[in-house]
Amino acid sequence: MAQKRYIVDVEKAKEETEGRPSVGPVYRSVFAKDGFPPPIEGLDSCWDVFRTSVEKYPKQPMLGRRDIIDGKPGKYKWQSYEEVYDLAMKLGNSIRSCGYGQGAKCGIYGANCPEWIISMEACNAHGLHCVPLYDTLGAGAVEFIICHAEVTITFVEEKKIPELLKTFPAAAKYLRTLVSFGKVTPEQKQEAEQFGSVIHSWDEFLQLGQGQNFDLPVKKKSDISTIMYTSGTTGDPKGVLLSNESIVTVLAGFKRYLESVNEQLTEKDVYISYLPLAHIFDRVFEELFIWQGASIGFWRGDVKLLIEDIGELKPSIFCAAPRVLDRIYSGLTQKISAGGFLKKKLFNFAYSYKLKNLKKGLKDGHAAPLFDKLVFNKVKQRLGGNVRLILSGSAPLSMHVESFLRVVSCAYVIQGYGLTESCGGTFAALTSEHAMIGTVGPPMPNVDVCLESVPELGYDALASTPRGEICIKGKTLFLGYHKREDLTNEVLFDGWFHTGDIGEWQPDGSMKIIDRKKNIFKLSQGEYVAVENLETIFGLVSTVESIWVYGNSFKSFLVAIVNPKKEALEGWAKENGITKNFNSLCQDSRAKSFILEELTKIAKEKKLKGFEFIKAVHLDPVPFDMERDLITPSYKKKRPQLLKYYQNVIDNMYKNGSNAVPKLRA
Repeated sequence: MAQKRYIVDVEKAKEETEGRPSVGPVYRSVFAKDGFPPPIEGLDSCWDVFRTSVEKYPKQPMLGRRDIIDGKPGKYKWQSYEEVYDLAMKLGNSIRSCGYGQGAKCGIYGANCPEWIISMEACNAHGLHCVPLYDTLGAGAVEFIICHAEVTITFVEEKKIPELLKTFPAAAKYLRTLVSFGKVTPEQKQEAEQFGSVIHSWDEFLQLGQGQNFDLPVKKKSDISTIMYTSGTTGDPKGVLLSNESIVTVLAGFKRYLESVNEQLTEKDVYISYLPLAHIFDRVFEELFIWQGASIGFWRGDVKLLIEDIGELKPSIFCAAPRVLDRIYSGLTQKISAGGFLKKKLFNFAYSYKLKNLKKGLKDGHAAPLFDKLVFNKVKQRLGGNVRLILSGSAPLSMHVESFLRVVSCAYVIQGYGLTESCGGTFAALTSEHAMIGTVGPPMPNVDVCLESVPELGYDALASTPRGEICIKGKTLFLGYHKREDLTNEVLFDGWFHTGDIGEWQPDGSMKIIDRKKNIFKLSQGEYVAVENLETIFGLVSTVESIWVYGNSFKSFLVAIVNPKKEALEGWAKENGITKNFNSLCQDSRAKSFILEELTKIAKEKKLKGFEFIKAVHLDPVPFDMERDLITPSYKKKRPQLLKYYQNVIDNMYKNGSNAVPKLRA
């Protein structure tokens, strides 16, 4: 295989023995061609990350939230690094005074807020294992995590206290102390006491350790920092054991990466905290900002108000899940469509001109500076005016959305890839390389990566275009799954973590995620179907908001549940003289035939095989959501739950046979 531009070959993998599939060459980032970033002296734990910044930037604003005055949001009010340090030390003394020390499991349950970070730093100071509890999970999963991790003390958002108390009596076997981020009612105190537990308000708990001063324990790199439970698509959540070394190594890799693309962080940078801190993506980025003495401002917890919070905070770096960027894209395109003829004409010309120059290799600020001022500045200001880097992770971002936002936001928009098990950042696209759109970029400069062939899916890691399962090696990897050695042994071999994701090396050394190893099934005629790849293709249809494709080995064709785009379907109905509301449209056979026709068009365009075409659809006006347990908190589809929920619908689609596919229009 030809040498690639942004990766270097560090080892030629030998053909595996004992019948295992072949493995491709091992690569690492060109930014690490002379070695991975060395260990940073004095940085052995997550506590050191915070402690060193307090020493360097004591007066620098660290955590901020908006003042609410007479029900209206005002300016951001900030706590400095030394103020947060003082609170973390007080909190730590209170934790220790209750008898919880190094190695104890401490839960944190709630939306992102300053108290979340302060609680985390108190855990870091005294060597407790921080166990985030998903803000979006129900009491069932929270109960499982508390019992499985044996959580003894939990910090909890005030409005989440009723949910936490629902985990009793089962969780009360382990959970003895609850601490609210805010207030506590007498009834809540009484309910906790019935099960032998105690609950404190934030201010009350801070006073418990008053007058006491506990020495901080020695913390080693090999110590567990956090047990982060993944929102598995099947079965119970898995507790990923992450060490201090994993997190510190990831931070060093991010620092090397940002410096290499001339986007290094400083204490002047500002971050908007809204992605869940219980996810690795946001956790490592907030650690990175803390390490650099930068500022973190928190949103108000309402996605509809996120843009307003961004406008007030004026962040310099914005991390997002694709769903958030999709919303921004939809909002912007609707505004453009609603504009006058001349405005649309000017926008389209400016967009095409800048996109053409970006593709030529011109850097963002030089591709169309005049149009940036005249046309795209309004978009930039909606994002606060200071955003220079937008990072997308947790799921694939549509190429058209990525390309559009790169042009109109006047910021670099890049995709990254990582898992909880790899402590987040494993790949990241390069800021100035427009050709990397649609990929997750080359490896980060702290991991080695190879592909392993998957013969049953036809993926060959040694082919001229190498494709296979992505495997990762490095000090960023997890120590294993808590209390699940069996699951650990399924994914870790000789230090290599098998991600389950199928990747394809691109000619420039970037990685493209093309499939998922496990989400395959065989149809009755013996053909294998890689369902996630199909969902990516069908998701390109402009009338489709989200799609779940289903098939099994007892059936010969595929069916799908589709969440249509409301505006698109209503627009089609208007053009065809159909006067129905959105819910009624989704039940209309003509609308089903229209959507099916669009799916068939894209299938032919992408040259899918006949058995990969969708033969019947059901339109659901309600998007797949967490309330019905159909998706995870990171918006991955929970396929067993989807099957259970839509079983009757699927049975009817198979019973009635495939929908008649209308003849395609010329």
